[in-house]
Amino acid sequence: MNTRTAAAVAAGALLALTACSSSSDDEADTKPKATASELTQKQKDDISAAAGMPPRPTGEKRQQLLDALAKAAPDVVRYEDKAVDAARNQCSAINGEGVKRLDWLASQRFTYKDVTTSETQGKQINDALKSIGFCKV
Repeated sequence: MNTRTAAAVAAGALLALTACSSSSDDEADTKPKATASELTQKQKDDISAAAGMPPRPTGEKRQQLLDALAKAAPDVVRYEDKAVDAARNQCSAINGEGVKRLDWLASQRFTYKDVTTSETQGKQINDALKSIGFCKV
C-alpha cells in the first residue's frame, strides 16, 4: 500500500466515524456523534499500523532510534520529536508496496527547519531504520 493509499484509507476511516448517525431523530438529538478528536488511542494506533507506521517509541527504544538516526545523518536528531515522527512516517513508505524513490522520500521527510538531508543520507536513514527493525509493524 503506498503512502497516498494509506492516507486515503486513514482519512476515510476518520470520515466514516464522523458521519455516523443514529436511526432515530430523537436519538440523534441526545447522542453526540463521534469526531476524529474523539478516537480512542487504540483506534489511532490501529489506523497507524494499517498505514505501516510503528507506534511512537518511548524509553530505550526511542533512544535506540535516535542513536541510529544520528549515525546515519547527525543533524536530523537536532529536533528529536520531528525525527521520531519522520521515522514513523518513513516506515509507511518502507512498508508500502511498490513505493519508489525511498531514499528521496527519506531526504524530504528528514528535512525541516534548518536541517537539510541529502538523498545519500536518506539511504543511510532507510538502512538504519531497517537494521534496527524499527519499521516492523
